[in-house]
This record gives sequence, C-alpha cells and structure tokens, in this order.
Amino acid sequence: MQVAVQPFTVHKRFALTISRGTTAKTTNIWVRLSQDGIEGWGEASPFSIVGKECKSTDDLLRELKQITPKLEKYPPWDGQVIEEVLRESQTSSAVQASIDMARHDWVGKRTGLSLWRLWGLDCRRIVATSLTVGISTPEEAKQRVRDWQQLIGAPRLKVKLGNREGIAADQAMLKAVREVAPIAELYVDANGGWNLEEAVVMCNCLAGLGVKYVEQPLAVGEEEHLAELSTRSPLPIFADESCWTSRDIPQLAHSVHGINIKIMKAGGLTEAMRMVHTAKAWGLQVMYGCYSDSTLANTAMTQLSPLADYLDLDSHLNLVDDPFTGAVLGSGRLLPTELPGLGVEFSR
Repeated sequence: MQVAVQPFTVHKRFALTISRGTTAKTTNIWVRLSQDGIEGWGEASPFSIVGKECKSTDDLLRELKQITPKLEKYPPWDGQVIEEVLRESQTSSAVQASIDMARHDWVGKRTGLSLWRLWGLDCRRIVATSLTVGISTPEEAKQRVRDWQQLIGAPRLKVKLGNREGIAADQAMLKAVREVAPIAELYVDANGGWNLEEAVVMCNCLAGLGVKYVEQPLAVGEEEHLAELSTRSPLPIFADESCWTSRDIPQLAHSVHGINIKIMKAGGLTEAMRMVHTAKAWGLQVMYGCYSDSTLANTAMTQLSPLADYLDLDSHLNLVDDPFTGAVLGSGRLLPTELPGLGVEFSR
C-alpha cells in the first residue's frame, strides 16, 4: 500500500480556553492510504497533556515520513501486524490513530459498507453530543452559550473549568451558564485544574447546579487521590488525561465511574474499541471526546458511538474552514451516514 500525507490548517469559530491554555487554530495532517484503486483516509491532530510527551505537527509529519517505508509492504487488512509495527517503532498515538483510521476506512470502502454496519451496531442508540464552553468570564460564558444556541441548539453543554483565578471564578462561570441554559444537561471538565480539596468543594457545588458528572478533576500524577474524591463527591468522576489506552483502565477502575476515550490519545479505532470493552467489563461508563479534530476524525469516532454513554464530539462544529464532510448533526445527535468506510468526503 502507498501512504501520502498532507497538512491542513483549521480555524476555530470561537477560541477555546481550558486550564492549560487557549487555542484558536491548529494544523492537522490528512493521511491517505491507497491500494487497488481504493483510498482510505485518516487524520493526525497534535495535542498536549501536562506530564506527558506530546507532539507538534512537525513532529507528527516527521514520524509519518519515517514509518511509511515500514508500512508499504503490508496490505490494509493486516491490522494486527500494522499495529505491532507502529508500537515497536514507538510511534506517537496520533500517528497510530491516523494510520488505523485510514486502514479501517479502506476496508469499509473495499466491502462497500460503513464501519458501523460492518460492526453490527445500532445507530438508534447514539446519544446527543455536548457542545463545549471554554473558560471565560461569566458574561463571556453566557454569550458563548447563546452563540451555540443560535447556531445549532445546545441541549447538552460541557463547561471547561479549572480557572487559574481559582474555584470562585469557576463557580461564577458555571452559575452564569446555568442562567442562560436552565434546562440544558451540563457536564464539567476541569482538565486537571483542581487539587483534591478544591475538587471536593466544586463537586458538591456543581451537584447543586444539576451537573451530571465531572471529568478529570485532578492533574495527571494525582491518580492516587481519585478514590478518595469519588467517595466524597456526589457526582460521578470520569478520567480523561489519566486514561490513554485499555492498559490504564484496570488501575483506575476502582477510583472512577467512567473514562473518556479520544481517538488521538488511544491510537485509533482498534484501541478505542478495545477500551470500550475493557471499561464495560470493569463496570465503567464510557464517553468519547476530541481535541482540535476535524470532521474526519470525529466521524471516525461516530462509527463507534452506539457503544458510548456520553459524547463530546464537537470540535469540528467549531471550525469555520473544515475541509471535510461526514457525520450529520440532527436533534443534537451526530450520526454516521450509510457511505462506505468512515463516510467522509472532501468538501473544498
């Protein structure tokens, strides 16, 4: 098979601020894997997590160019072998994700079936996706909610907290969001922005405002405190940055209520599926999230969406120049189409 790579830059409609910083644009990589006249597509998106080695776009491009000669001798259906080659080469998870995505897309196109059809999944089980409100002042947060409501409606909102000004600022922002979205289902993601005592205070406060769960309240490296937090919190706790692959789940299973699976973090659909089954075997709930991914990567994850309890696949909805079309938003639900493979098309 042949592998081609092409960087593309996308810009956010609304800049996103989380506890680690602010992003307004990102340069991702479009990966195209071809054989027998069929082309499978994947995407690699750079992302950063404090305490982990993370790659820039240039790093990802370098890795892709280095790994391509090792992959060209294998056909796209040799998934297990390709996965081993990528791991033995210590390839970053985003590069693994792009190759694995493209391989699945190729196989789906070869069979003429969408992936969710190949896997026998039921799209009627797909829940609504949340829309993200980044860290901001209370008035800015209100305006962001109104923007989402005007653009596509906002039945479910994920609010980013962990403000560097402290938990009083977090409380004021969340109360402002609730004022303009009195009936919306609210989730909170602190991106590791609190210590244990702050997290206990915030979880009790958020429960009173009708929040459904709290994601990654403590920083990476503070996992030993998650069990205590879970016993003191009235809200379910989900792990994100602390959970990359299925190998992390057993160590977290008795400390959290659920995990957030992201295709760039996991390393592709193969590992994402593995994570779903591992988490459910441990009695955990599952949500899917995203970084600054385009429609390409988010549509890939919608192929697995019937297996998720919560969805936060909204990054592409915040882009003004997304080059792809794919999953369709309707009544708050992001649904894959019947097109073969990932069901993604180039729209520029």
